[in-house]
Amino acid sequence: DSGYISNISDYKFYDFTMPALKMMSRNKNQFCIITNQSGVDRGLISIKSLNTINNFIRKKFSENSISLLDIYMCFDHPDSATSRRKPGTGMFLEAKNEHDLELSNCLMVGDSIFDMKAGKKLGMDTMLVLTGNGEKTLKKNQDSKLISFIAKNIFEGFKQLCH
Repeated sequence: DSGYISNISDYKFYDFTMPALKMMSRNKNQFCIITNQSGVDRGLISIKSLNTINNFIRKKFSENSISLLDIYMCFDHPDSATSRRKPGTGMFLEAKNEHDLELSNCLMVGDSIFDMKAGKKLGMDTMLVLTGNGEKTLKKNQDSKLISFIAKNIFEGFKQLCH
């Protein structure tokens, strides 16, 4: 999470992202991206730009033979949030229903306490990654029972899970 990104030229994957996802996909894991995108409601990013970024993400997953089931987005401003906005569970329940997922067998990976709250509400294990906002989240929530695992980044976290 590097803030609001409104242009594809500003979007970058960490160098370890695709290797981490490939490692997990070798174990038949599939992925959904579930993301709050209040920048749309705030007028900071257009739907067209967001779709361009999402198409880029889908292309990278495809080029790396990684199964991306879907990208779920919530545009709600935090001040007028529906149950779709994390820590609400709406987007997760949509993914569950559309892809016949057993959420208790899923892992929520994120850098925010909202990610952890949503995952725990649904009986998921949660992995807090220390990239993005993860360091700040950990400092404020060190004793949180919402966090199942803490990892330096997704590569290190997935490496622990796979071995």
